Amino acid sequence: MNEDIRIHSWPCSYYLDTSKQWIPGKLSLTPTSIKFTADKTGELLVDFHLSGISEIKKESSHLIFSSLTILEKSTKHWFSSLHPNRNVVFNILEHFWREQLVSSQEAGAGAALESSKGKELTGMLEGSQKRLEDTAKVLHSQGEQFDNIMRGLHKIEGDMDVADRLLTELESPSWWPFSTKLWKTPLEAKPKETPAAPDAKSQEGILLRIPVIITHRTDSNAKPGKLTVLPSGLEIKDCNSQLLHRFESRDVDDIRVHTPYEISIRQRFIGKPDTSYRLLAARMPEVIPILEMQFSRKIQFLEDALGFAGARKSPQADLGTSIWQA
Repeated sequence: MNEDIRIHSWPCSYYLDTSKQWIPGKLSLTPTSIKFTADKTGELLVDFHLSGISEIKKESSHLIFSSLTILEKSTKHWFSSLHPNRNVVFNILEHFWREQLVSSQEAGAGAALESSKGKELTGMLEGSQKRLEDTAKVLHSQGEQFDNIMRGLHKIEGDMDVADRLLTELESPSWWPFSTKLWKTPLEAKPKETPAAPDAKSQEGILLRIPVIITHRTDSNAKPGKLTVLPSGLEIKDCNSQLLHRFESRDVDDIRVHTPYEISIRQRFIGKPDTSYRLLAARMPEVIPILEMQFSRKIQFLEDALGFAGARKSPQADLGTSIWQA
């Protein structure tokens, strides 16, 4: 995957310490770095790695203007006049910064942060294979639960046949000589209570859960939250683990992959606004293959994500038999 892909960019102003003035331009975020380009000259004034950031804070310049500061090694960078607002930019930058730190810690101190395209694709395929195995285990468990439910239903059906015969005996004429003896034994024996079938949803396994940045409909306030992928649908929760919305698999009308790191999920309605969520996450490349398997007819890769889809399905990669075809 191209590490120079632009995840997001925001118009803002950067304080250039050498000339003591604010320079208008664009702040850009890539999977591994942060850049700022001046509008007038097109000069790249800021370019540093996410792993080099020590702190991201909301501050005020001259005690009036709201600003965002990024401490990179010993240099403090000031950004102001952020659009659509400072909170959105802060939430997204902090999310990718924290995920970069987590991945760096998992890789070990001093490990190389950049990997080749072949290694990244191999890792994605291995992760997807593990998800497939987890999915198979969950489906097997649900199959056993359905078998238990069917056995319970058969037991109920048998008990109902017995009860029907008993009612028929009670309604028989009084002069029938065998009315009180024929079904005496079943009357004395009470039918056993049918055990309650286990709730499939309460025992449903989780395929994947990742932190995301959530934007609801046209709301410009992107907020941190979580996306949970289940065999029966998708759950979106806020940072306090409160459920914002649950998409059942049959309710999802379309999923659009804008970039390898950003998707939108929509449910259409007649006579009222659609329910739509836009999700941005550093770990979204792990989720997209699972969504592609669950919603193969509803997922759509837009122009900026076509390269990502093609890279996963490329036969030139030395990866053996593709699990995507499987």
